[in-house]
Amino acid sequence: MKGKLYLLPSTLGDGSPLSMIPPVVPETIARLRYFIVEDIRSARRYLKKTNPAIVIDELTFLVLNEHTEPGEIPALLEPMIHGNDAGLLSEAGLPCIADPGSLLVGMAHESGITVVPLPGPSSIFLALMASGFNGQNFAFHGYLPIDKKERIQKIREIESAVYTKDQTQVFIETPYRNKQMAEALNQACRPDTKICIAVDLTLPEEKIHHTTAKRLNPDHPSGLNKKPAVFLMYH
Repeated sequence: MKGKLYLLPSTLGDGSPLSMIPPVVPETIARLRYFIVEDIRSARRYLKKTNPAIVIDELTFLVLNEHTEPGEIPALLEPMIHGNDAGLLSEAGLPCIADPGSLLVGMAHESGITVVPLPGPSSIFLALMASGFNGQNFAFHGYLPIDKKERIQKIREIESAVYTKDQTQVFIETPYRNKQMAEALNQACRPDTKICIAVDLTLPEEKIHHTTAKRLNPDHPSGLNKKPAVFLMYH
């Protein structure tokens, strides 16, 4: 019998996992011996926080990140092929959502491996919940282009869907480019397009900023610089 692949959520910051993660997650982690992770060091630290009694040296870690080639993925399924359960662990939030792993999960299905998603926090859906924008029709774009002209073009493209499709647009940026993203939204969007920026979700410093493109000041909201944030756009 083949093992199962458990999709394991992680916290969105350095808070205690026991205060943010449902009990089923640490219960599952406690009995797994194989983990597929983005970074072994941070994964070991998170697992120890989740279950202080866990013996890290008894675990096997396999790496899956943005540098993993598609041809390397079948080897990651070997523990499950041979009857062992394994966990796919995200660095933050839910596996496969703005995160590596979807190709692994697809191959697991093709190999007859049962995939078990476990509940946990997602910055994308928490931000959508808190925005007051349309939660029944939305699109997530991941990261927008880095090049300034291409970014402006993409913002205008997705903004048109706000008005033509009544669709909330959701995207993210690396924390050190948050200010440039705010500047681009201020420059590219219609003045009355609504913007929501959700920062440090689930953490003590959490802030939900709700404004318009015209009123969006790249130097405000304070604390945006170098903070994990989700951007949302609506009318």
